[in-house]
Amino acid sequence: MTEQKKTLRDSTFVRWTALVLASLSIFGAYYFNYALSAIKPILESVLGWSSSDFGTYTSAYGWFNVFLFMLIISGIILDKFGVRKTGLGATLVMFTGTAINYWAVTHNFPEGATILGLKAQVFWSAIGFAIFGVGTEAIGITISKAVVRWFKGKELALAMGMQMAIARLGTLLALALSIPLAKAYSVKGPITFALILMLLGIISFLTFSVLDRKLDKSEAEANTKQEPEEEFKISDIKYIITNRGFWYIALLCVLFYSAVFPFLFYANDLMINKYNVEPKLAGLIPSLLPFGTILLTPLFGSIYDRKGKGATIMILGALILILVHGVLSIPFLTQWWVAATMVIILGIGFSLVPSAMWPSVPKIIPEKQLGTAYAVIFWIQNIGLMLVPLLLGFVLNATNPYVVPNKQLVKSSIEEAFQKDLKGHLKEKEINLLIDKAASDAIDSVVQYANYQPTPQEQINTDAFKQELVNKIDIALEQILAQNPDKEQLKELAVAKAKQIAASTIIEYKLNIRYNYQADLLIFLALAVLSLIFALLLKREDRIKGYGLEQPNIVKEQE
Repeated sequence: MTEQKKTLRDSTFVRWTALVLASLSIFGAYYFNYALSAIKPILESVLGWSSSDFGTYTSAYGWFNVFLFMLIISGIILDKFGVRKTGLGATLVMFTGTAINYWAVTHNFPEGATILGLKAQVFWSAIGFAIFGVGTEAIGITISKAVVRWFKGKELALAMGMQMAIARLGTLLALALSIPLAKAYSVKGPITFALILMLLGIISFLTFSVLDRKLDKSEAEANTKQEPEEEFKISDIKYIITNRGFWYIALLCVLFYSAVFPFLFYANDLMINKYNVEPKLAGLIPSLLPFGTILLTPLFGSIYDRKGKGATIMILGALILILVHGVLSIPFLTQWWVAATMVIILGIGFSLVPSAMWPSVPKIIPEKQLGTAYAVIFWIQNIGLMLVPLLLGFVLNATNPYVVPNKQLVKSSIEEAFQKDLKGHLKEKEINLLIDKAASDAIDSVVQYANYQPTPQEQINTDAFKQELVNKIDIALEQILAQNPDKEQLKELAVAKAKQIAASTIIEYKLNIRYNYQADLLIFLALAVLSLIFALLLKREDRIKGYGLEQPNIVKEQE
């Protein structure tokens, strides 16, 4: 009896090295996906974006993937041309989209400039994010198929869990570091860091491709007489879209992820506005979610590999999602520790569902159709990730119509005083940076106080507010200039005094600069309930069709 030859994937060290390299190629994408979301208040106070602008920007991620079917095309390309070519192209597209976004956010567009009804800056930022989304989703399905290839019959769910854990380190960094980077280097800080990570991702994928090519060679040597796998055909799509189990898992995916990813888009702002968390610390609470998934997703994946119960794991995750959004939507629970506790629990639920869902797809769909199957699932997911943020931004704006205009009122008042008094002492660019910082700091310092209760807008005389604020800052700046400070002292004193005066004037007039997130939180709860329904339907379908979702993934070798 001849001993079967080993391939490169049989080496534990090599296959896990390949996994790490492949995962690092998407690490930067997970960072940039939330880099601007984490600084939503700064985009509003500095760039003048509204919640609708922000919702448009975040929804743009799925524009090309959904309307131009780029995700479906990416899946077909993946099945036709393989992991290496598709992955390299995807990483280059991600870098291009990020670069366009950087240009848009840092470029000075003419005041009032619009394109297709959107602010010019928002339009081009959205275009960059949409291009970035094409690359990100393409690399996502590419890595998923690569992991199946390297780990099929082995620790597949654990490997997918580890891949997601490494990628979500990027989300953690975005939520925790974006505000400090923006405070230190303005809004370009987080995007500059994203560009660096994109370059590292390209290098990482090229290194992975070297190993993957060696795997081809080792498989050819070990299976010289094996019949080649039947190639993917366009007609295979019919098998995928007529499979009821596939649709249940796809709909579970879009509903579950739509209740988590868009939540993270708005999480920092939610922590500030509802739970009165200090802005520079607001990202720490949402960052508990990816931190938890980094640890737990591989753990639950390992349990699925060895014990099975994949459908049951998905149901449990959906139940946890309902619990979390149910508690967060209770109006009178505004303590920061409630939010922190719920985010930690959400991390558990967000570890359960993906750890079982993605490794279950190969049990429903043959490997030759896997790239396209993942692409269709991701395409459906992108529909949700496009429409839900757009809906959330629209609802948030509609239920809080005066917040952004009031923030801009504060900034324009500070700007009027600064331009009058500091011209001739500082450069125009320096003055603009001071205006942005003073406005942002003043607004942030008021919103975080739990006992701040704004008055109805119709009772506020905005003209009187502006005149009073401009006069007070004007007097303060004249006093500072009379002290003849050096340039750095002037900057520091001007910002500190303007922040103090603006904050006290906002409180005096009880100006509404705080969002009420109640309606958006109820939308998240509804999505969570729907995800549970499809998780239950998936388990029922598995029982009827015998896909083996409740069975372990690891195939024990026969002695």
